[in-house]
Amino acid sequence: MSLTTTDQARSAPAGAGNRPRPAGGRRRFTGRTALVLFAFMLPALVFVGLFTYYPLLSGIQMAFRNYNLNDLSDTSWVGLDNFRALLDDELFRGTVKNSVVWVVGSLVPQFLIGFTMAMWLRRRFRFRGAYQALVFFPWAVSGFLIGILFRWMFNGEFGVVNDLLMKTQLIDAPVPWLADARYAMFSVIVANVWYGVTFFAIMILAALQGVPEELYESAAIDGAGKVRTLFSITIPSIRTTLALTVLLRVIWIFNSPELIFGMTGGGPANETHIVTSHMIQVTQEGDYGRASAMGVMVVFVLMLFAVFYLLAIRPRKGLA
Repeated sequence: MSLTTTDQARSAPAGAGNRPRPAGGRRRFTGRTALVLFAFMLPALVFVGLFTYYPLLSGIQMAFRNYNLNDLSDTSWVGLDNFRALLDDELFRGTVKNSVVWVVGSLVPQFLIGFTMAMWLRRRFRFRGAYQALVFFPWAVSGFLIGILFRWMFNGEFGVVNDLLMKTQLIDAPVPWLADARYAMFSVIVANVWYGVTFFAIMILAALQGVPEELYESAAIDGAGKVRTLFSITIPSIRTTLALTVLLRVIWIFNSPELIFGMTGGGPANETHIVTSHMIQVTQEGDYGRASAMGVMVVFVLMLFAVFYLLAIRPRKGLA
């Protein structure tokens, strides 16, 4: 026997009809819900705090101390002495120069080749999936392993590069690619270009998939050529992705010494050392104070670069 409307109203708890309901039927965010969310987030917060922020803060305070593992009897506060010592160090200044060459020399070819490959892979053709797998494969390999591979390829005595160049009669005698200061940086940049092209190809290809085909069809109807379509439709449509990938790649290249360690170890005569690889070397020598000072300077410079870069690429009012 069903209850009448009057009976249902009588059986309802007192004040139930006067309770405000959240808009849209959603449950209200209560203190208990906040505690549950915090409990789920707590393990991640502890993990990030222990393995990210604690080492970061420890490294920052070490940068202002005389912290050397070879002599821990004096770990006093030295202020900016570690930074002054680095700026007066000729080897450190050389690594700064090498870092600029390393980043620019690697980034520009990576971007241009990766963009070209992404445009090519965007088209439909037979076995496109197989080609994409081959192109994206290097990104799954560790940088140190790639360094070892290219060290063998650029070996001055039995390397593949010298063998191919001599068979094509481009050179008459083997070139000591990694042992000669004139060629060492060029060799590691070539390896890094091969390694990093995949990143740009993946990211740009993903962005190109989101460009509507109707835009290209309209451009073709209007008689726009390939160059005009590229600069009027393709690049503006993926402008944000291009900007962010360039920014991320600059940071990663600057902070990626593993390929250099795999190929040259910073040699010959420190000619291929960049700031981060030199920082690891100083850490291995036990001077944590100077190494931490380098780390702080790297973080500061990269943060400044990121800020100015994002401001420079920000769309301005009144511009298309």
